[in-house]
Amino acid sequence: MDLKEIQNLIKFVANSGVAEVKLEMDDVKITIRTTLETNVTEATYVQQLPAQAALPQAAVPQVAAPVVVNVNSEAAAPAENSKFITIKSPIIGTFYRKPSPDKPVFTEVGSTIAKGDVLCVIEAMKLFNEIESEVSGKIVKILVDDMSPVEFDQPLFLVDPS
Repeated sequence: MDLKEIQNLIKFVANSGVAEVKLEMDDVKITIRTTLETNVTEATYVQQLPAQAALPQAAVPQVAAPVVVNVNSEAAAPAENSKFITIKSPIIGTFYRKPSPDKPVFTEVGSTIAKGDVLCVIEAMKLFNEIESEVSGKIVKILVDDMSPVEFDQPLFLVDPS
């Protein structure tokens, strides 16, 4: 069973509404558990069983490491964050709060920002991209740690526009 087949199995189980599926084949054991409330895959375990020394075996494809999908923690408090504007990452890269290690940070929690102010730098492929604010307001929360990897569209800052 290759990685593509495992991914298709995970999608199928997640969409079927089944709580748990166990699949055992010659050299692979797979357990997929889902939650029925949100229909999100909670955890998938792939275990390769030890090969028996007496039986010659064809080359076994590498099995994917366990996959764990985390439920977004921001969904817990949408009401209190609804009045804030979220500034998201426009690119994938490494998030930096300072222009260089010996310089001060661009912004702090409680700082007032204006449209066009530089909030952070995201490094992608050795290029440092300044991320400018598209809104004016006050920084309420910085959602990413300095020198952390960020994904496209990942929330970086919460801004109170009032």
